[in-house]
Amino acid sequence: MTFLPGWPGGLAVDGLSAVLLVTLGAVLAAVLVFAAGEGYGARFFGLTLLFAAAMAVTVTATDLVLLLMGWEVMGAMSYALIGHDWWDARRVGSAGVAFLTTRAADMGLYAAAGFAVAGAHSLRLDDLAAAGAPWRDLIAAGVVVSALGKSAQLPFSFWLSRAMDGPSPVSALLHSATMVAAGAYLLLRVHPLLAATGWAATLVTWAGAVTALVLGAVALAQRDLKQLLAASTCAQIGFMVLGAGAGALGGGTAQLVAHAAVKSLLFLCAGVWLGELGTKRLDALQGAARRHRTVGAAFGVGALALAGVPPLSLWVTKDEVLAGAVGSPALLAVGLAASVLSAAYAAKALLAAFRPGGGGGAFRVPLAQRAPLVPLACAAAALGALGLPPVADAWRRLLGVPDESGPGPWMVALSGVLAVVTVGAVMAVRRIPEPAWALRWLWSEDVASAMVVRPAFAMARALARFDDRVVDGAVRGVARGGQAIAGLAGRRVEFRLDGLVAAVGRAARGLGALARRPQTGQVHLYYAQAAVVLAVLVVVAVLAG
Repeated sequence: MTFLPGWPGGLAVDGLSAVLLVTLGAVLAAVLVFAAGEGYGARFFGLTLLFAAAMAVTVTATDLVLLLMGWEVMGAMSYALIGHDWWDARRVGSAGVAFLTTRAADMGLYAAAGFAVAGAHSLRLDDLAAAGAPWRDLIAAGVVVSALGKSAQLPFSFWLSRAMDGPSPVSALLHSATMVAAGAYLLLRVHPLLAATGWAATLVTWAGAVTALVLGAVALAQRDLKQLLAASTCAQIGFMVLGAGAGALGGGTAQLVAHAAVKSLLFLCAGVWLGELGTKRLDALQGAARRHRTVGAAFGVGALALAGVPPLSLWVTKDEVLAGAVGSPALLAVGLAASVLSAAYAAKALLAAFRPGGGGGAFRVPLAQRAPLVPLACAAAALGALGLPPVADAWRRLLGVPDESGPGPWMVALSGVLAVVTVGAVMAVRRIPEPAWALRWLWSEDVASAMVVRPAFAMARALARFDDRVVDGAVRGVARGGQAIAGLAGRRVEFRLDGLVAAVGRAARGLGALARRPQTGQVHLYYAQAAVVLAVLVVVAVLAG
């Protein structure tokens, strides 16, 4: 299917998009069944289906126009779902933070589309790497900024913390097979472009590695289960981003699929406890896993898989990613350190949920909420098979990277030992340091507010004053002048001139009203206006040659 005449592109399914579609469908089904058990209504299901449909368009788009359409709708639906409980001001504010942060990064994708038109004369994703200098570098820069923002990598990670105010089923879907995963998917998809620039692949590799390490420390310091899981999502997506930059496309995709099963499972378990026990604080969840066997067992499998304990899924898939970092000792060391932190924060959650005590008896969980946990737990345990040699070879052929190499036996053994030892150490120590910088997510939201939000509001207020006092004042002055002239003319000249002067006054007032219409004070409209201006500039640049 071609969306724009003369611009090849459309929707298509290849190995990578097929894997993403199957993952999306499986997680979506689990989330919808769980949400039915929680009693959500038609609005929730409608928004969720639109959210998933936008992700499906994103992963099957072969050109930037359709990809942008899916990308935009997904962002809008995430805002509506995070702020689903619209009567809660805190949740609506959190939805706004998530929306504005990702929208700011999304401007990179608009810029990339404009540069692709000017430099590559094509919007197809496959053609981007063939663009000449400097257009190829500009396209890559726009795509990287947009993908890092969507996947909550540094420095954009803080929006995912605020997104935890949304319902648990939304968190399960957003963190596993949509939205956050979309950024990692885009980087995996455009790896040829990243590699062709000579710098973007390295930048992406280190952005993922540093995020995996730093946000792993942030996750370890959290006292709230959903905040811990959110920070761990940033860290685990960091491995996928690392794989996209390092050329470990099979490993990055396997990590994405396994992480989708693990993280959706853990968020649904957290949702059960939040609904039944009314808390997500780790100290208040003491012994929660012992109070319902199915939920407790499912959470245990998911947490051990997140820790990278053999033979569960993320043990092998993480090593498949790190196989791409073998050529750089520094990068490999950062990756292994991030793996150790993964085991530590997963063990912290495991310890909180299974520690004896806490009081309270068993509780009942509706079948609709229990049913999705079992297949997700099975997937979290078994998807490590993607790293077994015969399966891994078929997996790479499916993704179109048959020559990609896997991890050596020493790496697989080392990471497994590190995970087991780390989990054992956390269980033995039982007290984890919680530095303020990690507990507060590096104060990144405060920094963004001080460096971007407040200056933007200050500039908006200054522009509003300029508009009121200069632009609007000039328009009103012209109108008053016209009325004065009309008054004089009415007394001394022909009466018919009054009509002309009055028309000038009305025209001036009309122009003033038109000039004030875009000044709505609504930030998303300012972004839309910026996008339109950018599109016009691109068209002018193209027409000017």
